[in-house]
Amino acid sequence: MTSKIQSRLLRRSLLAALVAAAGVLPVAHAQGYPTKPVKVIVTFPPGGVADVLARLVAAPLQDALGQPVVVENRAGSGGNIGGDVVVKSPADGYTLLMSSGGLVSVNPHIYPKMPFDPAKDLSPVASVARVAVFLVVKPALPVANAREFVSYMKANPGKLSYGSPGNGSSPHLATEMLKSMTGTFSVHVPYRGAAPALNDLLAGQIDFAFDPGIALPHVRANRLKLLAIGSPKRSPLFPDVPTVDEATGLKGFDADSYFGFYAPAGTPPAVVARLNTEINKILGSQSAKDRIAALGGEAAPMTPQQFAAKATDDSKRFGALIRERGIKGD
Repeated sequence: MTSKIQSRLLRRSLLAALVAAAGVLPVAHAQGYPTKPVKVIVTFPPGGVADVLARLVAAPLQDALGQPVVVENRAGSGGNIGGDVVVKSPADGYTLLMSSGGLVSVNPHIYPKMPFDPAKDLSPVASVARVAVFLVVKPALPVANAREFVSYMKANPGKLSYGSPGNGSSPHLATEMLKSMTGTFSVHVPYRGAAPALNDLLAGQIDFAFDPGIALPHVRANRLKLLAIGSPKRSPLFPDVPTVDEATGLKGFDADSYFGFYAPAGTPPAVVARLNTEINKILGSQSAKDRIAALGGEAAPMTPQQFAAKATDDSKRFGALIRERGIKGD
C-alpha cells in the first residue's frame, strides 16, 4: 500500500472519529429509525385517558413507522414509576412515555424527592390532546346543577367524598381548585387511575368526581349526573352543560390538562422530529379527532418546543395552587 493511500485512509479515519464526537452519527442513525419495535410506557392503568390516547395513536403510528408499537402500563406514584422506567432507558427513540402533563408540571411541586428531574431527564415529543374534566355526581345526590352542588357542599362540610386518579392528578387539582374558590371541604379518596375512581362512583362508594372523560357514556345512560365542565369553554358533546365559571360565577376556573408523548433526554433530534411529524399527522385525521372528542377532549398537535412551553406555563399555574392547598404526593 502506498504512503499516499495510507495517508488518505488515515484522514478518513480521523474524520469519522471527529464526526462521531460531534454527535452527527446519531442523526445518521435516526434516518434509518426505527429498525425494531417501539415501546410506549403509560403512567396510568388500562382504561384511563392516558391509556386510551396511547392506544389510539399506537396503531396508526405502527403503520407509519413500519415497526410494532407496544403499549405497556406502569402505574403508580402519580406517573413517577412509569417516568422513571423511561428516563433510565436508552435515549434512542425506542422507549417513549405517554402521560398527562402532571408528571412534568405538577409532580415536581408535590414530591420533594422525585427519582428523576422531568425538566432535565425528559424530552417533549408530541402533545396529543387537551382533556377537560367533567363534574359528575352520583344520581342519589340531591342536587340538580353546579350551583346547588356548591351550596350543598357548604351546608355539609366534610360529608361528601370525591375520587381522583391520585394526588396531583388533574381531577384532584380541579376539585382542590373548586374547594379553594368556594371555601368548602370534602374528603379526597385517591385511586391508582381514573377508571377505579369511576367504578366506585358508579357503585355509590364516593359522591362525586371531576372525571377526565371516561364517565361520559354513563352520563348518557343516566347512571351519573353531569353538572358542569371544568374548562374555559363548553364541550361540543354537551353544549347545554355550562362551564364551572358560568354555573357558579367562579371566574377563570380552568382545570384542563394536556396529554402527550415524551422521550428520554438526549434522544436524537431527528428521531423526535420524525415521531412528532407522524403523531401530528395521526391527530389530523378525522377518526382521531372523533375518538378524542368522545373523551370530551380535543386533539392538540404542537411542535416539541410548543409542548415544552405549555408544560412550563402549567407548572407555574398549578404550582401556586399546590402550595396554597398543601398538596403532597402519594
